[in-house]
Amino acid sequence: MAEPIIIYTDGAASGNPGPGGFGVVLKSGIYRKELMGGFRRTTNNRMELLAVIVGLEALKQPGHVVTIYSDSRYVVDAVDKGWVFGWEKKGFKDKKNPDLWKRFLSVYRRHQVKFVWVKGHADNPENERCDQLAVQAYKMPQLQIDYYYEAEEENHLKLFT
Repeated sequence: MAEPIIIYTDGAASGNPGPGGFGVVLKSGIYRKELMGGFRRTTNNRMELLAVIVGLEALKQPGHVVTIYSDSRYVVDAVDKGWVFGWEKKGFKDKKNPDLWKRFLSVYRRHQVKFVWVKGHADNPENERCDQLAVQAYKMPQLQIDYYYEAEEENHLKLFT
């Protein structure tokens, strides 16, 4: 059986919405990998969720036992309290970030995943490292475009102009 995998995640946005980024630390046995990415306009919740998705998508084989540490109540509660499964049954009607939740569920179901909520900025070294990666990512030049978010934001603005 493969070693259990531990994934630490964090997301950040400056302005919320604004430039945003995510950071991920994956650990298994003696192995460690860090991932990050930044977007020119997005939200903190999207980056928190995307960090989890990217961490899980980094696992190439299905069936891993994974523990995810996140300081996002948005993500942890949605899964642990079963909300996301109800949202899925209702087609994510009137829910934010359906694109990411669908992507999450697809990769989540490939593994045995447990979530652990950690308090942010509370001296958890790996959570702090993820925060550093997320902030570093959104400060980089040539940020990626969060096409779904920007299109949704534009459609929302059209309703009021």
